Amino acid sequence: MPKIVYRVGDGTVTVDAATGTSVMAAALLNSVDGIVAECGGNAMCATCHVHVEDGPLDRLPAIGPAEDEMLDCTVSPRVSNSRLSCQLPVTDEIDGLTVRVADEQC
Repeated sequence: MPKIVYRVGDGTVTVDAATGTSVMAAALLNSVDGIVAECGGNAMCATCHVHVEDGPLDRLPAIGPAEDEMLDCTVSPRVSNSRLSCQLPVTDEIDGLTVRVADEQC
């Protein structure tokens, strides 16, 4: 299983994430603080906002139109490495991905 590292506040949580899920779903299944996921992973609420910090960044899918629009609506300001974790599928290729959970979600 790929490992995903979540940085939350001053702490770090590393989880084994099942392939075929999303970075958001892996966070919820492992009780990672800060991911609200109000819409359940449909890119409609921006409450799973993360900043991609490290790992195989070139293996992540490009930002689609719906995600791009929702990133303009995040409570924490959008930055160049902002993503919605619901739009990041877990694959073996992203093993070691590190994301920082945005300080505020809603």
